[in-house]
Amino acid sequence: MDCENEDIFACKCEEKHEDLLQFLNDKVDAVYLFRDRYFENHKIEDAIRKNEEIQMLLQTTLKLFNDHEPLIKDVSRAKYNFLKGKLLNVVPKYNKEAENLLSKSIKLDPKLVDAWNELGECYWKNDELGKSINCFEGALKEKKNKYSLRSLSMLSRQAASKNREERVKNIEKGLSYAKEAVQLDPHDGLSWAVLGNAHLSSFFGIQQNPKILKQCLSAYSQAEKDLVAKSTPDLHYNKGITLKYEEEYKLALESFNEASLFDPTWEPPTIKEKQLVKYLNDIQELVSTSGKMKAKRLQQTLQSIDSKQLGPYSGGSYTSSNGEAVKLIETKLSDLKPGINEERVILGKVVCSVRNEDTVPFTFCLVDKAGTCVVVTVFNLADGKGVIIGDSVAIPEPYLTIIDFSYKGNEYKFRLIRVETPVILVVNGKKVSRDLQAGVQMSIFKKFD
Repeated sequence: MDCENEDIFACKCEEKHEDLLQFLNDKVDAVYLFRDRYFENHKIEDAIRKNEEIQMLLQTTLKLFNDHEPLIKDVSRAKYNFLKGKLLNVVPKYNKEAENLLSKSIKLDPKLVDAWNELGECYWKNDELGKSINCFEGALKEKKNKYSLRSLSMLSRQAASKNREERVKNIEKGLSYAKEAVQLDPHDGLSWAVLGNAHLSSFFGIQQNPKILKQCLSAYSQAEKDLVAKSTPDLHYNKGITLKYEEEYKLALESFNEASLFDPTWEPPTIKEKQLVKYLNDIQELVSTSGKMKAKRLQQTLQSIDSKQLGPYSGGSYTSSNGEAVKLIETKLSDLKPGINEERVILGKVVCSVRNEDTVPFTFCLVDKAGTCVVVTVFNLADGKGVIIGDSVAIPEPYLTIIDFSYKGNEYKFRLIRVETPVILVVNGKKVSRDLQAGVQMSIFKKFD
């Protein structure tokens, strides 16, 4: 064979080798496509079989890798290790072999961005968050990409913090990463979902501004336009958490239920749905029975309500948060309108508290002189604080919501007053002190198992 023919032969061999790598790459992409777009070709009822079918496809594809490994040249070993590691990384659980393959891939080719990201994901599944962050930051040094950015957004917000200042810094960093990921690709629903979670963390961890919650729900809405993101149970779970806090109970229950449908093996959505149903059932019963208080005691409670218990609100006005003097008129619970009742103050007695598994909001039932009973939810209350049966409570400019819906055979119809901060309350004639106010803890999921 002359030199020219040797060059042609070498060229053809190289082409065949590149074709082999492309073939394996396509096979790995097909496995991920099957996982991410499973519900394009399957009914929601098939969700219970999804993980099993992915595992079967993984094993079939893995055999192809093992069969072709002898044909892989040393110069392509980095790409081969990456592809095989990525394949093993398709399932939710940590895989030691995947970690080894991806680590070898990066050692052979430190500029392989996708390998950095996959290794970061691998470490994350094994709860090695520091190593995971290093990998995603390593990927970003090579190339700005949405995968690294949204992963760092989540990890920043999960990072342990020594104090509030550090916590706020981590949340802000996470929000910045999420915004950057969306800017790189505004059509990627997974990035929108991460941005929604980042806004939610900001709302609870920095400032509970209602506008932030609107941004959060808007981001989730954008995420749901993408089939891949819409098929992830954690999107619906986190949306349910947001809606529950918004006291959009029916929508919250539907979101938890939808999360369960997309992955029947994942327990948190089912647990949250059951907890919320019990919470609402308890409210329904306690409001309708005035806290199950016996008739004689209830009558004594009603007779003990005295306008003097309005305390600083008894003078007919109070100073609002913006420093303005607001006139107040004592009003019966039955006369309240949906929404904010400006220049009104209500007074009643606590007849019971309502158990809430999340502890937030603190929930109790209030009756006024006329015997009308409503449920009151108080947010930002410090742990272990609250009101007890028999306490008199005055609430200025109460915000009323009419809850009226049915869900899975349960009927819910009651009036609810939402209190954003306890410091506006007057309890037993005295203004509540600021040490009763606290932030809210919450759980946002990125589901690995």
